[in-house]
Amino acid sequence: MESVYIFSSGHLKRKGNTLVFETEEGKKHLPVENVSEIRIFGEVSLNKRLLEFLTQKGIMVHFFNHFGFYIGSYYPRESNQSGMVTLQQANHYLDKEKRLEIARRIVEGALYNIMSTLKSQRSKDLEKIIENIAILKDKSQEARTIGELMAYEGNAREIYYNAFNIILKNEKFRFTKREKRPPTNYINTLISFGNSLLYTTALSEIFRTHLDPRIGYLHETNQRRFSLNLDIAEIFKPIIVDRVIFRLVNRSQIKEEHFSKIVGGLKLNDRGKRIFAKEYEARLKETISHSRLKRKVSFRTLIRLEAYKLEKHVLSVASYQPYHHSY
Repeated sequence: MESVYIFSSGHLKRKGNTLVFETEEGKKHLPVENVSEIRIFGEVSLNKRLLEFLTQKGIMVHFFNHFGFYIGSYYPRESNQSGMVTLQQANHYLDKEKRLEIARRIVEGALYNIMSTLKSQRSKDLEKIIENIAILKDKSQEARTIGELMAYEGNAREIYYNAFNIILKNEKFRFTKREKRPPTNYINTLISFGNSLLYTTALSEIFRTHLDPRIGYLHETNQRRFSLNLDIAEIFKPIIVDRVIFRLVNRSQIKEEHFSKIVGGLKLNDRGKRIFAKEYEARLKETISHSRLKRKVSFRTLIRLEAYKLEKHVLSVASYQPYHHSY
């Protein structure tokens, strides 16, 4: 499964059993058989007939504004959701201890994979940073509230982001502090864009399970449309998004020329978005050996498997253990 990215302006429509994207330059036929989602960044018009077709195919559409920020999704009618699973999800959210148990494991997985990413750099300059994050990981498992747990995670990520200045070789790509909307430097711009892509990937993979993406555990379930995808994304950010950033910057594939100034900050221009998206999709397609399944699986598949593990947990089939990446 893969994503289709649309950066240009035009009209997206159905023609027979295919998708056609029309622009002033001409028509482009888009494959649908292996498409999991469509990401739209340009000014694109579409109609109800297209949405009906996408619903039949189970394809989500994610929309981003001209700054590259995620603004919403077309979420086809749920065909897999189970009333029993939703009830058990809600039960595990409303029970403070059950919710905290899942949230602790999500943070444990996220911090483990942060350390794995740092270890993969094989730098002695990172050893003390890894030790400090390990201490916070252990302390986080003793947290008695979600707020306390998120504080430990936040402190660990702050230490981790400072390590970017050791890993990245381009002096112009320096990290100072995490900023989101709008990001004011190159690294924050890349992190925000990459995280948005991962949030939508996780949402698309949850759609293919019985879980309800509106019920999360680490992130609050409130007026926000979706939160479970944010939970799952925490585990995979360091091994997908951050490693893409390291590759692009250290190989000089992303440069200053790929950013544009906006009011109060920066954004990736269309060329920069295309470069990032291509490398991001390549990372999702990379495979690793899965010890339990005894076969190779892609990182995209790992995200869906993480959702399945949560589903089994809320149904009391198997205790949830987060994915640990071997560097």
